Parts: sequence; structure tokens; C-alpha cells
Amino acid sequence: MSTNRKTGNTLILWFFCAFIISASQGFSFAPKREFYQLKIYHLKDSPQKDRLETYLKEAYLPALHRAGVGKVGIFKPATEADSLVYVLIPFKSLDQFMALSETLAKDKQYASTGQDYLNAEYNNPVYKGFESVLMESFAGMPTLVAPKLQASQADRIYELRNYEAATEKLHENKISQFNNGELDIFKRLGFNTVFCGQVKAGAKLPSMMYMTSFESKAERDAHWKAFSADPAWKTLNALPEYAHNFLRADIYLLHPTAYSEI
Repeated sequence: MSTNRKTGNTLILWFFCAFIISASQGFSFAPKREFYQLKIYHLKDSPQKDRLETYLKEAYLPALHRAGVGKVGIFKPATEADSLVYVLIPFKSLDQFMALSETLAKDKQYASTGQDYLNAEYNNPVYKGFESVLMESFAGMPTLVAPKLQASQADRIYELRNYEAATEKLHENKISQFNNGELDIFKRLGFNTVFCGQVKAGAKLPSMMYMTSFESKAERDAHWKAFSADPAWKTLNALPEYAHNFLRADIYLLHPTAYSEI
């Protein structure tokens, strides 16, 4: 090989390495968007509640972690009878979500510790039924963030909201409003947003869900009062392109269980 050719190859390699280093220092690559499953268990009595919670704490959560799932949130209603349990599961990809059933089926420890739930008789189930909602995270908040709250679980408030829209186009418009300003206002005002997800499969479509978190109900109320009065929100919400972009909002106030990881 000639000296000129060696020199040329060396220069090419040098420029390539310089580009990679420069790119890694000068550009930030957006994290991959997560998927979320929200399971809502409906219970008929205290025995079912106790059995379900034993299963979640001792069998399901450990099995999810062995399957590569990160922190899982377990919540109960703050303002209703103790007949619902919310389970929020983050997935790194849709493939991880789709493979979960098969992964759990191969987990011998899960089969052993979860047998009361898994092998329940038809006339003695662990629940009345459950809903399952599958979501993809927003581009503006691609990954779940576990809040760093200091209050006890009994005092903390997690607010889950579901926004339905009249049409798919208006639904996408509401998500755009979040990605282009609303999430920034939440962050500035300290709403401790946990996740934002576009519902891909569920009972209410088209819709989106998000969760915020607070030290207490009083702090939650104060934050929403500040949000309503915030000049940036007033300006954003007054833009004509965001008019009528949701039909209704369902609001659920929740407490985390003692074993919730979020």
C-alpha cells in the first residue's frame, strides 16, 4: 500500500472518530418511548382484596422484575370504597409487553408463589374482573419518572387523569398541546408528573392518560389553583388551534400502597 493511501485512510479514520466524539458531546439523543399497561382490578370484598394484594406483593412484582420490568406502581382510590386496585407497569418496548405472558408461564417461582391467584377455582376467584389499558408514552415525556415525595403513603396523592376527545384529530391535537407547552408548565410548577400515555387499547377511545403526584391533597389543590392562574397556561390554552381538543376529563385521586415502587 502506498504512503499516500495509508495517509488517506488515516485521515478518514481520524475524521470519523472526531465526528463521533463531536456528535456525542454536541447532540442529545431522545430516549426511546416506553409503553405502559394499567390494570384496574375490581374487587367484591375484603378477602379478595387481601388475596390480590398478597399475590401482587409476593408473586407478581418479583416476577415482573425477573422479566426485566422496572418500578411498578400499585395504587388504591383515595376517595372511594376499597374496591379497586390500580397496577401501573412500564415496558421498555411493545415486544417486552407482548412476551410477558410467555415469560411468566416459564417462571417456576412465580407459579409457586402465585398459585392462589393462578389456580383459583371458578367459584372463588381473586377478583370480580379487571380492565387493561395499553399506552405509549408521549414524545415530550418518553419515560416514566418516579417522584421523590417525602410524605407518608397515606398522605400522598397521585392524580390519574383520562382525557377523551370527540375525534382522533382532536385527540392528537391535545397530545400536541402537552408536548408543546403544557408539560413544561407542569414541570415548572412542580407537578411531579409520573407518566403521560396515549391509549392504544382500552375501553375509552380516543383518549390519553397521565399521572401527577403530590405530598398531600392540600398541595394538589394548591398546585391546580396555581396552574389555572399561570400566565403561560392562559396563553397556551387560548390559542385557537387547541380549541375543543378534549371532550371530557375523568379524574381519579389515588394513594400508593405500602409496597408500591412509584
